[in-house]
Amino acid sequence: MSAPISNVRPAPDKVLTDIADYVTRYEVKSADAYDTARYCLMDTLGCGFEALEYPACTKLLGPIVQGSVVPNGAKVPGTQFQLDPVQAAFNLGAMIRWLDFNDTWLAAEWGHPSDNLGGILMAADWLSRSRKQPLLMRDVLTGMIKAHEVQGVLALENSFNRVGLDHVVLVKVASTAVVAHMIGCTYDEVLNAVSQAWVDGQSLRTYRHAPNTGSRKSWAAGDATARAVRLALIAKTGEMGYPSVLTAKTWGFYDVAFRGQEFKFQRPFGSYVMEHVLFKISFPAEFHAQTAAEAAMSLHPVVKNRIEDIAKITVRTHEAAIRIIDKKGPLNNPADRDHCIQYMVAVPLIFGRLTASDYEDEVAHDPRIDNLRDKMTCVEDKQFSRDYLDPEKRSIANGLTVEFKDGKKLAEVLVEYPIGHKRRRKEGMPLLVEKFERNLARRFPAKQQKAILDLCMDQKRLEATPVHEFVDLMVI
Repeated sequence: MSAPISNVRPAPDKVLTDIADYVTRYEVKSADAYDTARYCLMDTLGCGFEALEYPACTKLLGPIVQGSVVPNGAKVPGTQFQLDPVQAAFNLGAMIRWLDFNDTWLAAEWGHPSDNLGGILMAADWLSRSRKQPLLMRDVLTGMIKAHEVQGVLALENSFNRVGLDHVVLVKVASTAVVAHMIGCTYDEVLNAVSQAWVDGQSLRTYRHAPNTGSRKSWAAGDATARAVRLALIAKTGEMGYPSVLTAKTWGFYDVAFRGQEFKFQRPFGSYVMEHVLFKISFPAEFHAQTAAEAAMSLHPVVKNRIEDIAKITVRTHEAAIRIIDKKGPLNNPADRDHCIQYMVAVPLIFGRLTASDYEDEVAHDPRIDNLRDKMTCVEDKQFSRDYLDPEKRSIANGLTVEFKDGKKLAEVLVEYPIGHKRRRKEGMPLLVEKFERNLARRFPAKQQKAILDLCMDQKRLEATPVHEFVDLMVI
């Protein structure tokens, strides 16, 4: 005779309470985190503006029912759309991630913490248009810091990709927690909302890997941050949560989706992730290839007239790069190409550049690219793999060695830290601002560009600006 099933609901899982405690009670005091968040805001929005030049992205944008307008809805930056906060979050989230050019976090799990901005900014804008006391951009920056932290700290020791799940599960969890608090959920409602994010079905990584690599990887995070807004709104109604969603025997997340393993934590929640986040400044490329592309750019002047003479290229790299972006064989679309390290090395070697348009068919059909790809071999350096996970280093090293048919070999070009790394902030931030200026120029007339840039460059004035006034500066 089996034991009777208890109907007593358990205490909430510690992971849930830790997240709820952090988003509702932790005071961010780091000036470095707020300064970095301001740069992150600029860069993330700029990536979205560039994506609006691509029909594959814009075809997904706008209201669910064409022509509908939501009074006091959130305004999607760079567009003419005013939408409910859920659909607005999807729009902005898809724009942000489309070109794989926003920030990155690399650990046991990788991801892009600024993906959370879609839900955070659009929920804040909607709230600010809906009530007498608007939120300020300081609140948005705080939300960004906390979403970065929840996503990034969960990623440090826990690999979701190794169980076949996509990293956007962490976008959904982080956005849900932050947005729930932002819209006025009680502590218990935040707990309930976060439990709903874990109990949801989670995205498979199918769309990131051959032979199925496809454009869903460009809107998956938009979908996740939009779902987060929806779950936060559901929790706000008083809808119940699921306190042992992670630990429940047989039916919990750990047993169902994480091979029975519990999450591990390297550090408590603070502001570490925003302070150490990686910016993609030079290339719209999967981050594990950023230093490889930088090395290839430095080799371009030497090899550009000898491409046909190259016999072999060795890419000395780290384990994560081999697992994710070491690809042989045909590449079927831009989503395939921007996750192939060989492609991202070949293009700058040949052309001296790597831009979003270089993943399109017009460039990809140049036979020299696939010829070079066939001559490349990726080799793991165990020390690179250790340094990649070392919290004091977090390097993303790649070294390129080019050998010619006549037997001559060039000295290896090694780049350990990309220009967007914490160790290269002084060098990188002026270039990040230049990137933002280029992206503003894609969408706005000169006077509007200047107004946006001047505000974003003034930390104190930006933080004091009501959210809806900030977003109104970016309306088309």
